[in-house]
Amino acid sequence: MKGKPEFAVYKGDDLLVLGTAEECAAKLGVTPRYIYWLTTPVNIRRIEKSKNPEKCTVAIRLDDDGEEE
Repeated sequence: MKGKPEFAVYKGDDLLVLGTAEECAAKLGVTPRYIYWLTTPVNIRRIEKSKNPEKCTVAIRLDDDGEEE
């Protein structure tokens, strides 16, 4: 059974929140669309080029890990 995708949102090495895009957005005071944007290649490249990546926020979509039962 597939539900809504879950995300882990990090700032540097610190886990900020874990849950669906809607849950993460509510806890962080942002829109669900922003949570999805944090997972994009554009954001990843932006972080890689950053002088202070530990201050950048990134999200990882947890269902992309290839977990199968």
